Amino acid sequence: MTQQTQVSQIVSDDRSTSFRCRDHRLDVQEKTWIVGVLNITPDSFSDGGRFLDPGAAGDQAMRMVEEGADILEFGGESTRPGAVPVPADEELRRILPVLRELRPKLVIPVAVDTYKPEVARAVLEEGADIINDVYGVRGEGRLAAVVAEKRAGLVIMHMKGTPQDMQIEPRYDDVVSEVSAFLADRVALAERMGVDPQSIIVDPGLGFGKRSRDNLALLRHLEEFHRLGKPIMVGPSRKSLVGDVLNLPVEQRQHGTAACIAAAVWQGAAFVRVHEVRPCAHLVRMLDAIRRA
Repeated sequence: MTQQTQVSQIVSDDRSTSFRCRDHRLDVQEKTWIVGVLNITPDSFSDGGRFLDPGAAGDQAMRMVEEGADILEFGGESTRPGAVPVPADEELRRILPVLRELRPKLVIPVAVDTYKPEVARAVLEEGADIINDVYGVRGEGRLAAVVAEKRAGLVIMHMKGTPQDMQIEPRYDDVVSEVSAFLADRVALAERMGVDPQSIIVDPGLGFGKRSRDNLALLRHLEEFHRLGKPIMVGPSRKSLVGDVLNLPVEQRQHGTAACIAAAVWQGAAFVRVHEVRPCAHLVRMLDAIRRA
């Protein structure tokens, strides 16, 4: 029995129609949802250091909403290749002031990028709606249990290794099949821990332990992930897969990012994570209109 056959036995052919996160219900067939990413870190690869000040972070967040973000996502620990983990208390020191300031002003869902159960609990108690776990609910599922308790949404992402070693010669025999199998296993664990099946998103993890050829294969065959029965999220914004193809630095990868987003949206991705919201919003709205014509 091949790995592809094994995966087929544990996934569904049904596409999700909605995503629930606390008091929000998002229709994922109505449109593509734009997630504006705001890194409150000194060392993130794209915007590290720009929004460490809570005031600057708050201004940028509101700007993203004005430009068309449907969800805001805050991150307090960089997960770029080679990044060093930070303690939970430092992660919370960065995130909580911004979350406390903005939550009363926002009607849209708020996500936090963390893999630590104690951070997840703290931010959910302060009003966050979604936890984005780049480690994909590894281990015994403690983070999933926190998400389930708070009736929050959960993004399960695939990463090979850790940020410290994920780009040291990653190898796959069949990247689409292997990533699908991992996500199916982690979805099953999250549901066993009590997470609502309609509160889970899957993300193949572009740039997290993948070579350029792997990232491109995942984008080319993104439709395969619909068999998991969950909404799909992608985050190609400014990543090395764009830089490798176009031989461009981070600050010049806007058009390459747009091409990746277009490929993902055309294949039914429900959520796209971006740093520059306005051009993405225009692109996505146009694509949505064409797809639904």
